[in-house]
Amino acid sequence: MIKSHKPLIIILILLLALFAAGCLNENDNTQDEKTNETVTEHTKVEKINIEGSTTVFPLAQAAAEIYMENHPEKSINVISGGSTTGIKALIEGEVDIAMASRKMKYSEKKAAEANGIDPVEHVIAWDGLTVVVNPENPVDQLTYEQIKGIYDGSISNWAEVGGEDQKIIIQNRDPSSGTYGYFKDEILGDVKFRPDLVSRDSNGAIVQAVTQEDAAIGYIGFAYLDDSVKAVDIDSGNGMVEPTSENILSGKYPLARPLHFYTDGQPTGLAADFIGFILSEEGTITINDVGYFPA
Repeated sequence: MIKSHKPLIIILILLLALFAAGCLNENDNTQDEKTNETVTEHTKVEKINIEGSTTVFPLAQAAAEIYMENHPEKSINVISGGSTTGIKALIEGEVDIAMASRKMKYSEKKAAEANGIDPVEHVIAWDGLTVVVNPENPVDQLTYEQIKGIYDGSISNWAEVGGEDQKIIIQNRDPSSGTYGYFKDEILGDVKFRPDLVSRDSNGAIVQAVTQEDAAIGYIGFAYLDDSVKAVDIDSGNGMVEPTSENILSGKYPLARPLHFYTDGQPTGLAADFIGFILSEEGTITINDVGYFPA
């Protein structure tokens, strides 16, 4: 009797079919991996980190949001925390841009150089540092000397500067703030702050404190000025000047100051493009909307 070879042939056909299917799946997987790699490459997001001044923060944040709307493939992370904190992060190579409402100190520049960082300054806008009191306070003018006396302790009562018989409650920025540094250099110089100051970590915190206390005084960036506080006119020796956009832009207002970005060397890539955007016509609109003034 001749044995049939059909079962053997069927088995061989099945094995060949399984082998072919495996090869097809392997090719499909390889193709999928190549496709995924291509998609990932084309959708790779370019990122930069910005940190520093709470004064510069609202401008940088607003500009970043508009920029990312126009460039969804870009990512700009903006963190406030004070000028000193931002500059330190740049020195340590942790951020692409440091925001500062003051110039870098000599000691900071030396620390940067020692760490292989070449700090380059970019003036992106102007601000007017504004001394504010509660709207219920009748005082609406102060001289440099009076402000200095309030903050160094030689003046302690509002009656001494034309106000009511109330102890002055003094709000100050924390030492990591560029606003703190600028105010001290401009108003107090080498004189120390009085010891009973209340330190606040942001412009917004100063506004809130002055709003809630009739006898309080503080200082903020012009962009934070609203109806909840009253800005006082200032005389630095050339007559009283109101903190207005016109007086700040003209240089007549004595506490006008530049706002800075710092980068490690001349910026490239996204950092350069973002700085260029802020200094562009579209960026100028954002600067004005926030409450600062174009550089």
